[in-house]
Amino acid sequence: MSIATDIVIGPPDRPGAVLWLKKNLFSSWLNTLLTILSTAVIAFVVVGLGRWILFNADWSPVVQNLRLFAVGPYPVEQMWRIWAIVYMVSFLMGVSGGRWRGSVQTFALAMALAYTVLAILPISLEYLPLASRLRLLGNVLAAGLGYLLGRRVAIKGRWLALAWALSFALTLLLLGGLRNAAVAPYLPFVESGRWGGLLLTFLLALVGIVASFPIGVLLALGRQSSLPVVKGMCIIFIETVRGVPLVTILFMTSILLPLFLPPEVRIDRVLRAMLGMTLFAAAYMAENVRGGLQSIPSGQVEAAKAMGLNGWQTMLLIVLPQALRVVIPAIVGQFIALFMDTTLAIIVGLLELLAIGRAIINSNPQWLLLDMEVYGFIALIFWVFTFSMAYASRRIETAVGLGKR
Repeated sequence: MSIATDIVIGPPDRPGAVLWLKKNLFSSWLNTLLTILSTAVIAFVVVGLGRWILFNADWSPVVQNLRLFAVGPYPVEQMWRIWAIVYMVSFLMGVSGGRWRGSVQTFALAMALAYTVLAILPISLEYLPLASRLRLLGNVLAAGLGYLLGRRVAIKGRWLALAWALSFALTLLLLGGLRNAAVAPYLPFVESGRWGGLLLTFLLALVGIVASFPIGVLLALGRQSSLPVVKGMCIIFIETVRGVPLVTILFMTSILLPLFLPPEVRIDRVLRAMLGMTLFAAAYMAENVRGGLQSIPSGQVEAAKAMGLNGWQTMLLIVLPQALRVVIPAIVGQFIALFMDTTLAIIVGLLELLAIGRAIINSNPQWLLLDMEVYGFIALIFWVFTFSMAYASRRIETAVGLGKR
């Protein structure tokens, strides 16, 4: 007599926290020792840094100059333009978050949270007035309304991209104003020399990133071209620009370029700095894209030709999308480096974020020894934005399946 027994084997139970700790942190005596030492070092650093931030540091140069850190010496009576730009960006970010979801939605929520935190900071109303706090909360409302609009209205992506492009043009118009006497009372002209702080840092980085990408792609394609003249010019430009530091490029565009122009032609110095950063970043971008183009197997090109595609169709539809996908980490790394390189604009007299910090320290003898607080605040701002860019890069890589086999 046999007894049949059905044995049901299910999936193993998911490991709990104790099993995870034992496997990853305490699997051997050496790992246990490293875990204990690392925990002690991290606790020492966190406790010491927290004690300094909360009790020992003097944040008066930061708290008393928030407006300077944000916009530099921009006219106080024209601050409504800055708020109008911030409201516009908040609304578009909310619409984009509701339309595209994913990372854009995460950034929209993070931006709304940042506005809320700034609005409720325990700072004296003398340095952060109630009107500014209410405006910050108004931006949260604008982002929320934009999010609801993006969720409920089927907005096409190209129209939303066009809205972002128009918003940048409107931003430049609001910042600079008009020289026309008929409209000067309503939108007076503000020289770019009075743009500064985080505002100028954003503008330099944004223009450099957006403009250097298509130029870099064209240079990479030109370097791969079969036309000797086009290929030679692209190689000369790329190798020349990559062979000199960014400081040299900034000096050339800011000081030497006006010497070669007619006397009646004058290019704004902020525009000259943007031009130098764009050309510098485009040269490095071209090499990143060229590396991606060379990684595509020749069989892809042969298959495209077998399907009847011509050279440009093969490049634009088959080769280039795959090449850009491969070099996403390198491209984002270049964008991050460009964002940090905006601090070099101080050398040519632009009052970007770091220059504002140095000016604040030197403006008051009592703040000369508080450079650690000022530079720590500036470093935190740069870290937040560079980390956001790196986070977006990882999300894009995950979305396109980069690194998966």
